Amino acid sequence: MTAPDDGAPFLDEEMQRLLAQFQADLRPLQELRESLDNLRGHGQAANGQVKAEVLPSGALGGLRIDPRAMRLGADALAEAVLAAANEAAADLAKQMAGMMTDGLTPFADEVRRFGQD
Repeated sequence: MTAPDDGAPFLDEEMQRLLAQFQADLRPLQELRESLDNLRGHGQAANGQVKAEVLPSGALGGLRIDPRAMRLGADALAEAVLAAANEAAADLAKQMAGMMTDGLTPFADEVRRFGQD
């Protein structure tokens, strides 16, 4: 049986320091992901009579059709629903792009350094 290495406490402390730093580095990415999960895109059509909400998954999360929109007729109403959903998807994409840019900017220097190693 060998005697314990006197350097072991230092290694334990160093591992704890590295783990704490890693967790601190991940925290902004976790917060970014949570923020992205909570985003909602919003769009409307037919003078606001049709409103849609799109989730980050791309699914339609909500649809509100004002009773007055029923006078549009089936084809026009269908087009209005699609227009509102497309506007909501575009709104969501714009929000997500902004959040990704803002959320990943702090990591740009790290990425550049990694590429140089």
